[in-house]
Amino acid sequence: MPHQHTGIDKAQILTEALPYIQRFSGKTLVVKYGGNAMTDPALESSFARDIVLLKTVGLNPIVVHGGGPQVDAMLKQLGRESDRIDGMRVTDAATMEVVEMVLGGSVNKSIVNLINQHGGRAIGLTGKDGNLIRARKLYMEKTLENGSVQQIDLGQVGTVQGVKTDVLEMFCSSDFIPVIAPLGVDEDGNTYNINADLVAGKVAEALGAEKLILLTNIAGVLDEDKNLLTGLSTQEVDRLIESGVIYGGMIPKVGCALDAVKGGVVSAHIVDGRVPHATLLEIFTDHGVGTLITNRNKAAQ
Repeated sequence: MPHQHTGIDKAQILTEALPYIQRFSGKTLVVKYGGNAMTDPALESSFARDIVLLKTVGLNPIVVHGGGPQVDAMLKQLGRESDRIDGMRVTDAATMEVVEMVLGGSVNKSIVNLINQHGGRAIGLTGKDGNLIRARKLYMEKTLENGSVQQIDLGQVGTVQGVKTDVLEMFCSSDFIPVIAPLGVDEDGNTYNINADLVAGKVAEALGAEKLILLTNIAGVLDEDKNLLTGLSTQEVDRLIESGVIYGGMIPKVGCALDAVKGGVVSAHIVDGRVPHATLLEIFTDHGVGTLITNRNKAAQ
């Protein structure tokens, strides 16, 4: 008898997914992939299968990836350490070369390869391809004890000035799945390393995507009692940052999600990338596995 039950469970799962598949068919999703999900072979495989499945049932997934640990490992191998200021990598020209080689080369192609092995047709890009990501230099602002603000030069670290969507639209309307390394270029042709969450958010915004999904190494946004907050409006997020419930490394991530939603993305999800098939569970099930941020209070106000 047990076989029959698992069969029924599977059928229930599939029927639960159907309305979501119908609702999101033809819609674009931008998925930021990084952290643990990127270094654990089982999670890598489940991620790649999720992306292929999304494409197969008619959604248009776009992957933006990070790769900080891989860059660190390569720098170490080359006997070069890079300095960090408040967690931000100081990127001189020599370091930038390694960053580009690792992010635009080995990491990007390994994700492309993985998706292709699972039956997808991934194509790797950096922000340099087709002028996809226009960057400008990012200065980090540090408030000193006397209250004055100091601008810190991090070298070739950038922020997104603009995204050219034609390249991505071309791939999405065909069978291809774009996999983007977060490198951008300014009008003078200088290359910049850009935070992958930021790139994912700006790409989602530029495309008017249905969803931005940020895979992270934590369960999502937690409240004071460490319970997962599953649904938040933009107003609630602002309040949680002010009251200090959302703090530290979570602030920029949530900030990214918030900006995307305020910029026209229908919903942003902060999802635990350590859960196998987290992306599918978040999109196709009633409960999801992360924190969903929407502008849903807009109409009420």
